[in-house]
Amino acid sequence: MLKAKKNGFSDSQIAKLTKSTQLFVRQFRKSLQIQPTVRQIDTVSAEWPASTNYLYMTYAACNEHDVECMGGSIIVLGSGAYRIGSSVEFDWCAVQCVAELNKLGYKTIMINCNPETVSTDYDQCDRLYFEELSFESVMDVCEYEKPAGVILSMGGQLPNNIAMALHHQQVRVLGSLPESIDNAENRFKFSRMLDNIKISQPQWKELTQIDEVKTFCNKVRYPCLVRPSYVLSGAAMSVIHTEDDLSNYLKNAAEVSKEHPVVISKFIMDAKEIDVDAVACDGEVVVMAVSEHVENAGVHSGDATLVTPPQDLNNETLEKIHQIVRAIGRELEVNGPFNLQLIAKENQLKVIECNVRTSRSFPFVSKTLGCNLVAVATRAIMGQPLDIKQPVGTEQYKSDILLSGPKVGVKVAQFSFSRLGGADVMLGVEMASTGEVACFGLTRYEAYLKALLSTGFKIPQKDILLSIG
Repeated sequence: MLKAKKNGFSDSQIAKLTKSTQLFVRQFRKSLQIQPTVRQIDTVSAEWPASTNYLYMTYAACNEHDVECMGGSIIVLGSGAYRIGSSVEFDWCAVQCVAELNKLGYKTIMINCNPETVSTDYDQCDRLYFEELSFESVMDVCEYEKPAGVILSMGGQLPNNIAMALHHQQVRVLGSLPESIDNAENRFKFSRMLDNIKISQPQWKELTQIDEVKTFCNKVRYPCLVRPSYVLSGAAMSVIHTEDDLSNYLKNAAEVSKEHPVVISKFIMDAKEIDVDAVACDGEVVVMAVSEHVENAGVHSGDATLVTPPQDLNNETLEKIHQIVRAIGRELEVNGPFNLQLIAKENQLKVIECNVRTSRSFPFVSKTLGCNLVAVATRAIMGQPLDIKQPVGTEQYKSDILLSGPKVGVKVAQFSFSRLGGADVMLGVEMASTGEVACFGLTRYEAYLKALLSTGFKIPQKDILLSIG
């Protein structure tokens, strides 16, 4: 066991090789007293004693820790290794959360493993563990540091994926309960909840057999959206237009079975997509920001052009959005940040999904509307008085919780198609952008042109019709 751990095998890899479970391997390893040692990264090459709080865990050292257990701190999980879809926006959220905790007088520990991020700058928090965001690593840090609690909702999808596993090991998860996270992430549970509270959604079904999948697609008529539970950036999601598309998807997807069900929903063409970023305190929404997509629904929100405050939504639609967000916040008993995606067509609103965490549009709406939603969410999580600064300006919609303001922000995605020969430039439900630019203006057109120019887009000088919907 010690040899395997020294050679870098994780508990889950050992479990796979020995046909057991990760939890069994963990307990067995601990019974043998094989546990990692906390080491400090020497940033001064042994010229003098290192005093940085840049830490890692290793099995390749003697059992002496470089630091004492801090106890009573708050652990914030970052976003882990970067890939398309898990980007700098989540890093901003994690850093803002730590900054607010520091202001409130809490000792903070960050767990993250990307050297390119601000959250892995060891000046940001009291201790930084440069570790992957796996159940094993997070549990090792928790068992050594004995924190007062762990915040999962600031680092994107990876922390949410281990919420239930941490909860089962009696780790105190701060903010929304792990059961609430599961109820939103599990497509079947979430869709059933929407049905129960009579909130409209595209027709859907959870299926475990390929024949059932084909029957459902034919019944609701193509196109359909196929997706597993717990995904980030649309990974493994696909829009199916024909039976051949479906066969290809199912051939390439993980097996469809009782252990790996897929949820299929009717894909609505030519619909407008709306993003809502909100903060709730014990289920009651305290502040929310609405952004509208320029592209039709079906383009991933990380690739879409976002406009906030909304320019095309009337007060009636905003009121309906308001009611839906409040109902879902209450039903999931959200305590902290959450993001909701809806589609609008022919005066009807339907909910696509809800994430009980920050989203990649949290920094954008916070900076455009002048209210730091992550700071508000951190205070809600910690049970502190909320400090909500409503922006000064003409409000389109009179509401105590909807943010608005005098300037318009437009977020435009940056793509690397020009550098990648043979890349498919069609956008879809899986995220493809490698960055984004947000710009402000007095109108959406001014902000949009600024943002487009900032991404390197060259506007043709003659013979052009630019249509912005």
